[in-house]
Amino acid sequence: MLGRLVGKHIVLQTHCEPQLKPILADPRQVEQVIINLVLNARDAMPQGGKLTVEVRNASLGESDLDVNGESRPGDYVMVAVTDTGSGMIAEVAGRAFEPFFTTKEVGKGTGLGLATVYGIVKQHQGWIEVKSEVGHGTTFLVYLPANGKSAAPAAEAASPSTAITKGRNETILLVEDEAILREWVKEILTGCNYEVLEAANGVEALKIWDIENGRIDLLVTDMVMPEGMTGGDLARQLISRQPLLKVIYTSGYSDEIMGNDTELPEGPFLPKPYAAPKLAQLVRDCLDAKHEAQPVRAAA
Repeated sequence: MLGRLVGKHIVLQTHCEPQLKPILADPRQVEQVIINLVLNARDAMPQGGKLTVEVRNASLGESDLDVNGESRPGDYVMVAVTDTGSGMIAEVAGRAFEPFFTTKEVGKGTGLGLATVYGIVKQHQGWIEVKSEVGHGTTFLVYLPANGKSAAPAAEAASPSTAITKGRNETILLVEDEAILREWVKEILTGCNYEVLEAANGVEALKIWDIENGRIDLLVTDMVMPEGMTGGDLARQLISRQPLLKVIYTSGYSDEIMGNDTELPEGPFLPKPYAAPKLAQLVRDCLDAKHEAQPVRAAA
């Protein structure tokens, strides 16, 4: 899949240590980390170059710790994504994980890709470092704690609370401008027995609504999107057409986004990054609430 994402103008190399130590992690979220880092590297090499993804064991002592203050001694699995792109000055590299910080032109990105990566890695008790030099490319280093146990018992001991809540064939309109995150969410919800209609922005979402003639049970929308329409704007338009429509809002920067829109239609907020079981449960809760709110017709 990585080869398809980067295109033929970039040489992709992968190196994986044969006897990697196990980690305790959400596989889909780790995939999201790697894919976001690869897409970031691809965008840094519009004219082509070389992209290397390396995965290996790393044992760190006190003398190996990075100056960023987040690293700590121990055994880890390290994922390194290296590109031969333009590189970054120190000021830009230092802000790489800030929500909404981006060097891309307007409409080309929200600045949430690396912020999402940072959040996922922190959730897994790890950290991420960036090393970059103008004209000499960039390397992102992700450190995830080694679990120290075999993978099979960890899987068997999984808590029932992490089980995915299934749907009942309802239709969900998913609006998310980050393509890889949209793909990931669609895969989760489709696997939960929902029909998922996807849009990259509010304008596309309105067109889909019209084509489907309002045959949609739930709107899951990002709050910050290109094309001049926020998730709140979209929700207001659709609820004016279908008052019983349920909405779930998502964003990587919850307090400021939600606080700025005082007339936001009612609906739960799901901060990025989020785990698949949490998304599935919230979707089910919203749809169940919708069914309960629908008027019951009196018998003739």
